[in-house]
Amino acid sequence: METFEKLFARFLVFVYHCFDRIVIQGYLPLLTRPEHIVHFFRDVHGLYPITPQVLAKRTLEYRGWVEGYARNHKIPILKAEKGVSKEDAVRPYLQRMERRNQHGVYGIFTSMEMGSTFTSKMPKFPTEDPNYRIIRRVPSRYLHYYFYVRDPAIGPFAMCVGTYLPFQTTYYLNGHNFIEIELRRQGVSFRKDDNAFLSTSDPKALQAAADKLTAATIEKRLNYWSWLLGPKFSEKDRKAVPLDRQYSIDQIEYCRNFIFNRHFPIHKIFEQSCEMGLFRLTADKVAHIFGVRVTKRLRGNAGSVLEKRCTVYSKNSTMAITSCASTARIWWAVGTRSSAPSCASRSV
Repeated sequence: METFEKLFARFLVFVYHCFDRIVIQGYLPLLTRPEHIVHFFRDVHGLYPITPQVLAKRTLEYRGWVEGYARNHKIPILKAEKGVSKEDAVRPYLQRMERRNQHGVYGIFTSMEMGSTFTSKMPKFPTEDPNYRIIRRVPSRYLHYYFYVRDPAIGPFAMCVGTYLPFQTTYYLNGHNFIEIELRRQGVSFRKDDNAFLSTSDPKALQAAADKLTAATIEKRLNYWSWLLGPKFSEKDRKAVPLDRQYSIDQIEYCRNFIFNRHFPIHKIFEQSCEMGLFRLTADKVAHIFGVRVTKRLRGNAGSVLEKRCTVYSKNSTMAITSCASTARIWWAVGTRSSAPSCASRSV
């Protein structure tokens, strides 16, 4: 990308780089193993034997709390539907909160998804302890809550919480939202479309805002919302078992954005060169480069097209290219060249 910037330097208005999509996993380390669960219920709470009903009690309590929280704050609880974007469904609620300059939860989705949890089973053979149960961690399909939050520091993000022990959480953030809040706070004017800043009165301030997004900032905000919206533990629980949540990065996209002069037709050149390059790739070459091999039989002539996570924006005579690193996918097109998806037709 540095070579690209050097070649087109005289046509560039400004360039900035930042983190785009960020996916973070949250864990309660001392509730992740069967022996932790035994200690928590048997030794801390004196609940023995540890039956399925004992394990499910925490789930029922948490669901009841979420329903009460949504009712008291007048937050809609929606059911996730296949083929319908959650972000699109809750966007009107976010826009209403933005008009009122409010922060907090603006929507909750329920979704049945696979996750890891614990089961309690009777042993096959008699044991000396009649209350002995086999506690095992297994994959299962159960209810997850998606909280859509507008945060004053990192902007809109989603937080997914599993309703069964060990209550694993997943957070979906976007670095562009953080930059937007920083620029507004500093009084820097800008124009933004989706995941690209098309213009700004101070490009250096934009890059400085992007550089301010640190792990400490993210952790502070995630700790707050995890404490507020996550499963509840008493003071007795926290004294007996350290229940601090830890985080790990599951996915992160780093993008470099090029804003071109409006008189330079870079979008046409980029689209044509991208299409020509992609159509020259075969399935074998794609598998060799990206380590992905897709085998699919189709009638007629089939060609493989690699979807690149890149977008050309053209808004009010301003052009911007956003290039993100991500996992490659294979698209199959049948018949004519026009039936293949364009690399510029999918949003980053």
